[in-house]
Amino acid sequence: MMQQVYEDKWSEVFDRPSADLIEVRWFDSTAEMSAGDFQSWLTKFAESVEKSGRSRVLVDSTAFRMSPAKMDGPWRDANIIPRYNAAGVRKFAFLMPDGMPMIGEPPANEGPGRFPTGYFGRRQDALDWLAG
Repeated sequence: MMQQVYEDKWSEVFDRPSADLIEVRWFDSTAEMSAGDFQSWLTKFAESVEKSGRSRVLVDSTAFRMSPAKMDGPWRDANIIPRYNAAGVRKFAFLMPDGMPMIGEPPANEGPGRFPTGYFGRRQDALDWLAG
């Protein structure tokens, strides 16, 4: 069973206890998202991960529209990834739009993450990897 635990103008977050999974589905309204909005949202999501106790995370980025230039990787590495590590995240998957170059690369740990991150073009492929 899946339960919505959060929604705002940017996304919705679901807890899927039977799959030990927390899932984000981004909305195309993210085209209007600022760097500050994104950091604020990541902070809220880290809280959801901590509260859920799930070890698997799925981020559906197929409708994500914010410019990657607004992302601050070092800030995320310093402020968000340690929270995922402490919460016990073991696998992190991104469902990406067609044509993204990371799709299909072997999942690997990124930055300070103590968990592998995978990039997938098909939802079922992401779910299969997360469940394995």
